[in-house]
Amino acid sequence: MHVAVKIVKNVSRYREAARSEIQVLEYLNTMDPSSTFRCVQMLEWFDHHGHVCIVFELLGLSTYDFIKENSFLPFRIGDIRQMAYQICQSINFLHHNKLTHTDLKPENILFVESDYVVKYNSKMVNLHLLFQFPLDSKFCFLYCQNDFRERKTVRTNGLGIRQTIALGWSQPCDVWSIGCILIEYYLGLTVFQTHDSKEHLAMMERMLGPLPTHMIKKSRKRYFQHDQLDWDEHSSAGRYVRRRCKPLKELMHCHDSDHQNLFDLVRRMLEYDPAKRITLDEALQHPFFDLLKNK
Repeated sequence: MHVAVKIVKNVSRYREAARSEIQVLEYLNTMDPSSTFRCVQMLEWFDHHGHVCIVFELLGLSTYDFIKENSFLPFRIGDIRQMAYQICQSINFLHHNKLTHTDLKPENILFVESDYVVKYNSKMVNLHLLFQFPLDSKFCFLYCQNDFRERKTVRTNGLGIRQTIALGWSQPCDVWSIGCILIEYYLGLTVFQTHDSKEHLAMMERMLGPLPTHMIKKSRKRYFQHDQLDWDEHSSAGRYVRRRCKPLKELMHCHDSDHQNLFDLVRRMLEYDPAKRITLDEALQHPFFDLLKNK
């Protein structure tokens, strides 16, 4: 039997984080022993000379690696629908069990199998005539050391608006991350490609419109003046953001009902105010998923 082993360096803070991760994984194994909600299964763990070793079932490629090996070409809308539904189901399971993932990204979502079929794509030019399509879009989540129970202090992958302006974490932050993931699947690239917080906010405003004044007023970060983002659109960074980001609706490849429903769902997930953001219970009832329910 082949397995995957995560080896945590023998450093006190890493060991402490690993112990927290093990507690969460044990809890998930108890709550979902048959992996109905597709959370990765921890088989066992052990300590080897101070290194915490966590043994997992062996899975396939991450969705990020699949896109990377496919020359960063996007997934088909039907695959996005199936993966999005599974993601929403799995994270909704966590939320109902008082857990927040906090580090959702394509690297942490793995296919069960990495098999694919290669098909000719007449719309592509040059070297991208052959496109890899996953044979099975079933996946499991890979949990990392940043995953904690609700209300614990966590570090971030930079996707949450509330974290970026220091308003704290809550379950709607996972919904925001899912919205970012779906756009990445749709485009084949990361929309908010930056490590600078102010530039990140400028990208958000370029794509989603101005930040709400009431959230700016609550922010502890000094990125704002007169309740507006302190940002020079004519600077080199400003020009980069304008080239790199477009308003959300302009990212649509076409305007049929499938694409319109996907972008409506994403827009609801990328609602700035977490109190107004769509919940995963609501997302699972969205028209984008109707085709799956009618089968």
